[in-house]
Amino acid sequence: MMKHLIAVAIALASAIGLAGCGSRAETVGTVGGAAVGAGVGSAVTGGSTIGTLGGAAAGGYIGHEAGQEYDRRHR
Repeated sequence: MMKHLIAVAIALASAIGLAGCGSRAETVGTVGGAAVGAGVGSAVTGGSTIGTLGGAAAGGYIGHEAGQEYDRRHR
């Protein structure tokens, strides 16, 4: 249970830190997605390294694509 709380705390701290970031949405989306994905992957798989890394990769990809689309719409 403690691993889940730590993973969620790290993901939330990363998301809050990125909220003030003034860079391109693509970069913020990638990093934010990876942080949240790692937390979710860790929580879902019971703290497994593979689950955490897989969640980070999937979240980073989704965040990158969302940020890229945001940049395209708001030029």
